[in-house]
Amino acid sequence: MILNDKTIRNLLHKRELIIEPIDEELQIQPSSVDLRLGYDFLVYPDTIDLIDVKEPYFHQHMQTIEATDEGFIIKPKQFILATTIEYIKLPDYLTAFVEGRSSLGRLGLFIENAGWVDAGFEGNITLEFYNANSRPIKIYPQMRICQLVFAQMTEKAERPYRGKYQGQRGTTASKIFLDKK
Repeated sequence: MILNDKTIRNLLHKRELIIEPIDEELQIQPSSVDLRLGYDFLVYPDTIDLIDVKEPYFHQHMQTIEATDEGFIIKPKQFILATTIEYIKLPDYLTAFVEGRSSLGRLGLFIENAGWVDAGFEGNITLEFYNANSRPIKIYPQMRICQLVFAQMTEKAERPYRGKYQGQRGTTASKIFLDKK
């Protein structure tokens, strides 16, 4: 079941669902919550010839860029990582889908975070951006960048998320090298 605005507000007020900071009037939509773009970005520099998913070295070479209120330009065909301002905490019976905003998709900006937030997750959402346009796209910290759509599970997860990204703050690079297989 997808949660509506009334249910989202109730869960926020009971603190079963945490989204901080939040402006309920601006961010809560009929069936989702808009999240805003943070200030830090990670970019893979051109000096990296190969990304080997078993090696931790490549993420150490990512370039951190701090945006200002003047904005951040995503070049055509560029891939970057970004973060949300909001820190979220999902209860063990709620999951969320991360969806890009249609208005930005219509400009060629693809936004996701692998599309899914597991029940029990806590942290800032790291977003993957890809500019599919042939023109640069300028985005601004604090703008509404994506939305979370919440779904209630039939019961609590037996093993809620407690993985390698639990509690992440800011833009977080891939930790796939920590996978057991």
